[in-house]
Amino acid sequence: MTLEILTADALAPLRHGFFTRKGGASSGIFKGLNCGVGSSDQAEIVAINRARVAQAMQVAPDHLLTLHQVHSATAVVVDGPLEARPKADAMVTATPGVALGILTADCQPVLFADPEAGVIGAAHAGWRGALEGVLEAAVEAMVGLGAARDQIRAVIGPCIAQANYEVGPEFLDSFMVDDPAHAQFFANGEGDRMLFDLAGFGLSRLRAAGVGRAEWTRHCTYGDEGRFYSYRRATHLGEADYGRLIASITL
Repeated sequence: MTLEILTADALAPLRHGFFTRKGGASSGIFKGLNCGVGSSDQAEIVAINRARVAQAMQVAPDHLLTLHQVHSATAVVVDGPLEARPKADAMVTATPGVALGILTADCQPVLFADPEAGVIGAAHAGWRGALEGVLEAAVEAMVGLGAARDQIRAVIGPCIAQANYEVGPEFLDSFMVDDPAHAQFFANGEGDRMLFDLAGFGLSRLRAAGVGRAEWTRHCTYGDEGRFYSYRRATHLGEADYGRLIASITL
């Protein structure tokens, strides 16, 4: 089956994509293009999936770089194959021939580019990382490599939409302590439950960071099982594990 790759005009002309689960070699609960080395899927099958992504990105498999994501606000600069995956949630480069890869299954995969400066970035932004500043860290790291803040374009890929992101009072409190204005990203749910707008929050942080253009592809991972993996959906279904989607960009 052919890979399905979602792209954004904002990131043109750079090669990039938010890959769906279609076209992969995994089976069972991982059926499709599971690129998560941290999943319990067969390692050799995950390697096949990642090799397919690398081929689509026109780089060697060892030049498709991913991180040991830990829901941090840490951004690193990379310039070639990694001996070990850094514990970080964003990476940037000005080196052609490497593809930055971010893994998600409801969190925001965010791809960045300043094509004129020849600087790109990628970030994994769940609620915690976004709240702590991972998107701003990615922007700052890009500026450090020569990107112009107001020329940076940022696109949020498939993530869980507000209608499916139910949270409790403690979650809301975490945001309100940081800034009472964060109330705008919450809608009333049933009882004491709230619905959190993760992508809206991400867009707000990106715009406040001064990027020239920020947008969301408007795909919901939870609501489209045929195309996307979802941690929350897998949890609700009582599944033992879940696949990881990959998003990637290269110069």
